[in-house]
Amino acid sequence: MNEVFVVDAVRTPIGRYGGALSGVRPDDLAAHVIKELLARSPALDPAAIGDVVFGNANGAGEDNRNVARMASLLAGLPVGVPGATVNRLCGSGMEAVIQAYRAIALGDASVVVAGGVESMSRAPWVLPKPSRAFPAGNQELVSTTLGWRLVNPRMAPEWTVSLGEGAELVADRHGVSRQAQDAYALASHQKAAKADFGAEVVAVGEVVRDESIREDTSMEALARLKPAFREGGTVTAGNSSPLNDGAAALLLCDADGLAAIGREPLARITGSAVSAIEPQYFGLGPVEAMRKALRGREPSVVELNEAFAAQVLGCLAELPDLDPSIVNPRGGAIALGHPLGASGARITGAVAHQLASAGSGLGLAALCIGVGQGLAVVLER
Repeated sequence: MNEVFVVDAVRTPIGRYGGALSGVRPDDLAAHVIKELLARSPALDPAAIGDVVFGNANGAGEDNRNVARMASLLAGLPVGVPGATVNRLCGSGMEAVIQAYRAIALGDASVVVAGGVESMSRAPWVLPKPSRAFPAGNQELVSTTLGWRLVNPRMAPEWTVSLGEGAELVADRHGVSRQAQDAYALASHQKAAKADFGAEVVAVGEVVRDESIREDTSMEALARLKPAFREGGTVTAGNSSPLNDGAAALLLCDADGLAAIGREPLARITGSAVSAIEPQYFGLGPVEAMRKALRGREPSVVELNEAFAAQVLGCLAELPDLDPSIVNPRGGAIALGHPLGASGARITGAVAHQLASAGSGLGLAALCIGVGQGLAVVLER
């Protein structure tokens, strides 16, 4: 098996829903991070890239028709560089990294670009085809921005609750209070506001900063928000990740590719794991994947995607040996944002950069996935 190196990782600033990046197509966002990633490794011949693998959770609008291939062409890569788009919902960007890692480890490619993209602002409404021609009456449009749509009636109803209700169920199971969730959300914003992401973030036009960070929020402000998903519940817009737009990309290679690129890598990818649970408890999905990936080892840094504060706190409750102080030290998706298909690539790149800054260590990136799955990647330096 070949060693697999993370040479570099970049991401766009994360835009708010309807915000500064809402005017940018998802294929253009993906092309932007590919172009910027390769500009930072000028010795790399783009024709040497064996594949471009991107995650995308929607695929119903401008990101249709294989956004990885479209983005590579828009970025100016040679037409001989192939591309594939993968979908594991919120884990899509990490799934892309894992597939690239496996291809290089097995010798199928020497250099691969992996990443993810999502524009939740530009996700379209869809109109299902009628069961017969020329139906009378109005037809309903369905939003593809987030969550279940066009649900199969044969699916068990407890499996198809909203993502927010799923977070409420995790809070119920582990007794996670509203105050604990708000305190966690506040800490995420405070850490993100102080963090330096300079080595990772590549501007998109005039947009240079993550839009969802609220450095001026407080426990009082968060306490004023009403429950968003259940009457009398604990999950609010303030202790949940927002809707966002963004893209991220990593440059992965083997030893031969590293020699050709001529750069010191940020880290090595040394393992991954996937797991699945009951769909309504999706927030706890990464717990088993994290255990499987770590194999009893102690990480020095962990990026655990913050879909909801209740979900992260529930995971930590099931991982009592994991030091909470090393989890999301620069804030997480509650503050930074969660552009679905990009988040897995973003947090994997974030771990690589943190290991490079520390000089050594074992890092873990993990996230929960809608419909009850979890994904994890281990990196070392």
